[in-house]
Amino acid sequence: MSVDKAFREMIRNEIEVQLKPLRDVVSRLESGTADLDALRSVAERLAPLAQVVGPLFGANAPAAGKPGRRPVGRPAGRAAVSAPVAAVGGKRRGRKPAAAEGGARECAIKGCGKPSRTKGYCAAHYQKLRMLEKTNRRPSEWSDYANPNSVEDIKLPRGRAASKALAEAAQKNA
Repeated sequence: MSVDKAFREMIRNEIEVQLKPLRDVVSRLESGTADLDALRSVAERLAPLAQVVGPLFGANAPAAGKPGRRPVGRPAGRAAVSAPVAAVGGKRRGRKPAAAEGGARECAIKGCGKPSRTKGYCAAHYQKLRMLEKTNRRPSEWSDYANPNSVEDIKLPRGRAASKALAEAAQKNA
């Protein structure tokens, strides 16, 4: 058993050596918190004086409650103003179509019937116009600010046919 005792003593000594710096730091922190507590008590005693003298020197009065802390919740005077939410799908984005009376135009695409928003096209057809411009496939009759119901809609190819059409358009423009 003497070997066991010697081994335990050796481990205990090694742990003490390893923990000594940690114990020193903890003791310094404990003494530092005592200094902070004393400083906090002085600040609390001076708070009424600061409220009286502070405005003379341009300082704002601290908020109610503990000194240096922000109040919980929303700032005073800011009421929550909510935007109107669409019945289905959340908030609506983009510009609203022109009013139905005086100045409302229909989409330039024949048979669409939706009110125009940008450059004479409804939102869906304007997105199609932008995509056609981006891929250099915009038909000549799809002009900006076309008259209502004056432009034939085009059916865009999908899948492999779409990739072939894009390649052809790139060859034409190259």
